[in-house]
Amino acid sequence: MSRVEELPDDFREALKIESPTTSHAANSAQSTVPPSVPFPLPPTSQHEDSNLPQVPPQMESIRSHTADEIVGMMSKTPLFMTSLEDATNDEENLELEAMRALQYEGTRAEIAHNFREQGNDMARAKRWKDGKEFYTKGLAALKQPQTVPPSNEDGTPPPDLNPEAEAKKERDIEEACYINRALCNLELQNYRSTTLDCASTLTLNPTNIKAFYRSASALLALHKLPEARDACTRGLALDPSNTALTTLSQKLTAAETAQDQAQQKARAATEREAKARLVLIAALKARGVKLRTTKQPPDLEDAKIHLSPDPLAPTSHVVYPLLLLYPLAAQSDFVKAFVETDTLQQHLEYIFPLPWDEEGVYTAGGVECFMETAAGGLVKVGRKVAIGECLGQGQGEREGKAMGEVVDGVVRVLVVPKGKVRGWVEEMRRRKGR
Repeated sequence: MSRVEELPDDFREALKIESPTTSHAANSAQSTVPPSVPFPLPPTSQHEDSNLPQVPPQMESIRSHTADEIVGMMSKTPLFMTSLEDATNDEENLELEAMRALQYEGTRAEIAHNFREQGNDMARAKRWKDGKEFYTKGLAALKQPQTVPPSNEDGTPPPDLNPEAEAKKERDIEEACYINRALCNLELQNYRSTTLDCASTLTLNPTNIKAFYRSASALLALHKLPEARDACTRGLALDPSNTALTTLSQKLTAAETAQDQAQQKARAATEREAKARLVLIAALKARGVKLRTTKQPPDLEDAKIHLSPDPLAPTSHVVYPLLLLYPLAAQSDFVKAFVETDTLQQHLEYIFPLPWDEEGVYTAGGVECFMETAAGGLVKVGRKVAIGECLGQGQGEREGKAMGEVVDGVVRVLVVPKGKVRGWVEEMRRRKGR
């Protein structure tokens, strides 16, 4: 059988049970908090007639003002203001004052010093590119207009800046940014930029040893040894015991020695080449070889007329580049080195057969060879005759026979099959009007 017990009077307070009336009242109080509106609501904008529908406060704040009033209020907001005088208008503008306080970051020296310290952190971490950017920003900050500190919290004006002290700070920071950016450029192999930064540093401080060292290092990398030596010498004149400059001076000495040796070798090669050219000219003249040049010589790369085996000995053999032309087939072959004692037969034996000769008419014993003369005619060349005898003042020229010539440093030989020689010669004469 169940038993009913009576609850004590403080049971509700012990369980913290709120009455529905209290909870409803709290919710009603929260619902009466007006939401934020873009413009203030005048007292006259409240509707007196409760029968009309209630307009949202945001819309009511706009409807209760004219267009000019709305534009005037917006012009005092930092996002939309167009004139600083209109924004203040002898009234306190808290938003504008807050933005002014945030805008002031310090004097030019303080801002540049901050960038300099960040650049130093990057340089210590060997992040040269980032360090260069921070030093560049520090230098740019020094070129900006000087900012005026805001008033103190108690409304008193800020202390005046000391122009001389600020100028000295800025000069020291500018020098540090230039010389440290030179280090970053040197590590990034931007050698020209390194020399420019060092020059700017020395303009500010002519006794900056680091500027001389880094400038000389960059000039050495650019192989500008006289300029590098000058920078190194000037630095050592200021600090003769500087270890870095002393080591760099030794590197410069080694580079100068190597450069002198290379220049001497180049001069010797130039003198030898000039002497070999004179000996070659004398040898060709002694052999009676006729040379002719045109306006458009062919590209022979490294092939050229020379004496072999000793270019400086007139008794050496003359070696010619030789071009074999097949006029009936519009083909050619090039022999890079054709000694004056060689015969055409010797070279034709390894050149033939030709890959494009489908008829098989080009054979070592089945062709005739010709050379053009200085007069524009043709002279037949024996396959078993040394090429030097076909070019020089040999027995044939003394007997009044025309000889071949060397055009643009190349000997040209026309090769025609024996069975087609007559027709080809007649065609050549007809073209030349003979």
